[in-house]
Amino acid sequence: MSATASATPSSPQPGGVDGQMVAGSGLLARYVNFVKLPHTVFALPFALVGVVLGSYRADVRVGTVGWVIVAFTAARFAAMGFNRIADRAYDARNPRTSMREIPAGTMSVREASLAVAMAGLTFLGAAWMINPLCFALAPLALIWVLFYSYTKRFTRWSHIVLGLGLGIAPVGGYLAVTGVWSEPWWLLVVLATAVMTWTAGFDIIYAMQDVEIDRAEGLHSVPSRMGPTRAFFISRSLHVVTIGSLAAVGGVMSGGLYYFMGLAIAGGLLVYEQYLASIGRVQKAFFTVNMALSTIFFVFVLLDRVLPYQPLVTP
Repeated sequence: MSATASATPSSPQPGGVDGQMVAGSGLLARYVNFVKLPHTVFALPFALVGVVLGSYRADVRVGTVGWVIVAFTAARFAAMGFNRIADRAYDARNPRTSMREIPAGTMSVREASLAVAMAGLTFLGAAWMINPLCFALAPLALIWVLFYSYTKRFTRWSHIVLGLGLGIAPVGGYLAVTGVWSEPWWLLVVLATAVMTWTAGFDIIYAMQDVEIDRAEGLHSVPSRMGPTRAFFISRSLHVVTIGSLAAVGGVMSGGLYYFMGLAIAGGLLVYEQYLASIGRVQKAFFTVNMALSTIFFVFVLLDRVLPYQPLVTP
């Protein structure tokens, strides 16, 4: 990879544009943009993958699926909103993020804090509605996703912390259906690892946009501390682990043709994502490709569950 290609993504977008913004100035648009609600589609399908995998062990209720969606959306709202509050001073000095709601003055810290508190309570309430195990684990999950906001101050591996925060999603989906840990015990660990490495890999790509500003602010990230070339290598290595982990999950769950078709498509999309990042198209690599990957993989996992593969030729 050329030095030019590696360095291209590190340039911030001009004019404070931060990507995937919803048009409008009303209250709803303001809150949607505050937490980039469309990004919920990144990992929500993986939470639903956990639900599907849990269905092999216990029956799925429609209400449970609904509460899983509420819990995930609320937790993500709380995590992203808290991040906006914690990073408001840094965002104000970054050209790419200076037009976010708090530094731009369109939302006060008090208003943002109330919204985060409400989202956190909604998450805990949804977990309580699901089952006792999910409710017992919910505070730990919430603490972890809020803790992420401070990790760039002291470690370059904040991407892993973020990844584990999203890696909780499929575990939560599985536990919501079953109410008990997986058998074998390491199945959920590997499933969480898959989402963790997927997220960390694309978050490293996203951080390419802020290399100079992170260095100037004394913030830590893999690209700012290790350089673009090594950052790309680490991102790609993490995505290899993603595919390997999902393959291991499929093996344990006796995944069929549809599962592994979905996995093959996911692998191809990760290759495409890395290519887009290498030529500087970070926003497309970050949003469009990852949204497609998680959604398509979920659909194929669901197909594998409801449409068992029948060979064309039977012995």
